[in-house]
Amino acid sequence: MKLLVRHQTVYRYEAAAGRVAMRLKLMPVDTPSQKVLDWQVSVNGDPLTGFRPNSYGEMEAIWVRHDRTDNAVIVAEGLVETRESHGVLGWIGGRVDPRYFLRDTRLTAASPAIRDMALALPDEEGPLARLHALSAAVSDAVAYRPGVTTASTMAAEAFALGAGVCQDHAQVFIAGARALGVPARYVSGYLLANEGDVLHETHGWAEALVPELGWVGFDPSNRVCVTERYLRLACGLDADEAAPIRGSVTVAGDIWIDADVRIAQAEDGVEERQLQRQQQQSAQTTTQG
Repeated sequence: MKLLVRHQTVYRYEAAAGRVAMRLKLMPVDTPSQKVLDWQVSVNGDPLTGFRPNSYGEMEAIWVRHDRTDNAVIVAEGLVETRESHGVLGWIGGRVDPRYFLRDTRLTAASPAIRDMALALPDEEGPLARLHALSAAVSDAVAYRPGVTTASTMAAEAFALGAGVCQDHAQVFIAGARALGVPARYVSGYLLANEGDVLHETHGWAEALVPELGWVGFDPSNRVCVTERYLRLACGLDADEAAPIRGSVTVAGDIWIDADVRIAQAEDGVEERQLQRQQQQSAQTTTQG
């Protein structure tokens, strides 16, 4: 499957910002499940070429502007070919020992309730089956309900609330997996929604390390392992570290953020027309906003 993506994020500042610095994880890399055919990232219309591999084997760049600015428009777009691997990513590169992903963070620390849930899962059928059971248990315990959590909500809080979104599902899964002694990490990326569904934002899921298989992607929000409809961007200990954009700004007044993701399945021979159509739609959305 070939996926066309256009991801635009607009930052507007009430008063002109004196300095803006952003870390961008917006450049996907080749994995056994995806091949990047074409991809560009720009900031305020200028191509960003300073991407370098980090310790996870992924690409990131730093964008800094020291003079005054009223806004920053970040666009990532391109074409990626994905393949069905039933969630198995394997032993992809990076310089980090997998045991590093046993480390808890503020967002992923397991509460006693999460730990009890994970330890109660049957293990006689092996680690992969137990992780599938964990994913299902998270889905059952945390109902999908937008608007009840925020980017700073901890896994323990979402689990106690019994509701949340994809970030919460992934972080509760990660907390449970680590409680079982399984390295697990948060993944940010894109998901081609099913027909009739509309997604205009990035998606989040989890990867856990399974002996003999390597990293396997689990998406408790959709009760599936990762499929060819998923495009992987970056990973981290939690959603904050794996975020596609993180930054700091020196500004007096409010900041408004408007993000929009357009993703479609490409057909051979019409990629350029589809990408142009997506760009026009996204530009119209920005103008109307």
